[in-house]
Amino acid sequence: MSPRWSLLLIAVFPLMASLAAEAALPAETKLDPNLPYQAERLNPVTYDVELSAIVTPPYKAKLLRVWMPIPPSDAAQEVSGATLSSYPIDVKPQVGIEPVYGNKFAYFEFKNPEGAQIIKHTFKVKTWELHWHIDPTKVQAVRDWPKGFEPYLRSDQSVLVDVRFKKLALEIVPSSKGPADDVAAVMNWVNGTMTYDHVRASLQASAEFALTNQRGHCSDYHGLCASVGRALGNPARVTYGINPFPKNSPSHCKLEVFLPGHGWVSYDVSETQRLVADIKKSDKLDGAQKEELARAANARLVRGFRDNTWFLQTRGTDYELVPPASRRASVVRTIYAEADGVPLADPDPANPEKREFSWMTVHKYTADRQVKYPFKDWSDLLQRP
Repeated sequence: MSPRWSLLLIAVFPLMASLAAEAALPAETKLDPNLPYQAERLNPVTYDVELSAIVTPPYKAKLLRVWMPIPPSDAAQEVSGATLSSYPIDVKPQVGIEPVYGNKFAYFEFKNPEGAQIIKHTFKVKTWELHWHIDPTKVQAVRDWPKGFEPYLRSDQSVLVDVRFKKLALEIVPSSKGPADDVAAVMNWVNGTMTYDHVRASLQASAEFALTNQRGHCSDYHGLCASVGRALGNPARVTYGINPFPKNSPSHCKLEVFLPGHGWVSYDVSETQRLVADIKKSDKLDGAQKEELARAANARLVRGFRDNTWFLQTRGTDYELVPPASRRASVVRTIYAEADGVPLADPDPANPEKREFSWMTVHKYTADRQVKYPFKDWSDLLQRP
C-alpha cells in the first residue's frame, strides 16, 4: 500500500468509526445536546405568571445591573405574551442569549438608582407533565461523546469532576451496569447520604459544599449528582425553574442526564427524598401502604419524571451572562444582580434565620385548572405503572 493511501486511511478511519458507532445506535437515538425532550407529555396546565424582583442597591450606588431569565419555549413548555417593565426608573431591557447553554436574559441597567427598583415580568406558560419510562436495558453506553456535550462533561466551579468525585463515583458504582442503572445508583446514594437543610445550603449547585457538608438545598443535591454522573461519563446538568404556586422562594432546580435513546431526562432527587420522608411519617398509612408508596415514589424518580407544577428558566452552571457581569454565574435562580461591579447576595427566603435581603421576589400565579403538587399529594402515585 502506498504511503498516500496509508495516510488517507489514518485520516478517514476515526470518522468511519464514529459514523459506525452512531449507526449502531437505534434510529430514534440522536447524540445531540440540543435534542428536544423525548418524553410522553400529559396533563398540560397553563399559568398566568406575574414575577417581580424588588432590588435594593446599596446607598449611593452609581450603577445597578440586573439580569432576569426569560423562560424558553420547547417540547416541555410553551411561553407566550411576555412583557417586561421596571419601576420607578423606566428602563428598556436589552435581551441576549449566552452561547454555552442558550439561556436568554433581559438585562436592566439603572444609573444612579435612589432606593429600590422593581422589575416585573408577566407571561403565560403552558407546561406538561413528562414521563420518560426509562428501560435501563435499552440504554447504551457511549464511549466518545460528540464535542457539543463538552459543557455537560467538564469540571466547572459548581459541578466538579476532580479526583474526589472520580473516586466517589467508583465507590458508588464499582462496576457499571449501564448508564441508567448507574445514574439510579448515584441518586440512591445521594438520597441516603444528604439531609435537606433550609439553613446550610450553597444556593449555587455546589458539589463541593454537598460533599463536605452532606446537606443543603435542591441545588446541592443536584450539583452533587451531576458531578458524580459526569465522573461516570454521563452528560449531566442542573436546570433551574419556578414552582408556580405559593411558597417563600419560587425557584427550584432539577437534575438532567442525557441517556441515549431518551435524550435529556429530568430527575427531582431532593423532592423525592422529602416525599418519601413525608410518606414514612404519615399517621394515615399503615406499614404496608408506606412501603408501597415509598417504592412507587422512588420508581417514578428513576424512570424519569418532570411535574407540571414547574417550568424551566435556565440550564447549566458556570457561564458568562450577556452582557458579561463582573464574574461568571454559577447558576441563576430568579435574577442575578450587582451594584457597582459587586454581586448582590443571593437571597434564601426559605431560611428562617435570614432577616436581611438585598432583593426579593414577588410572585403570583393563576392556573387554568386545579392542579396537585405531586411531591406533596401522593394520591395518584400508584395509578401509573
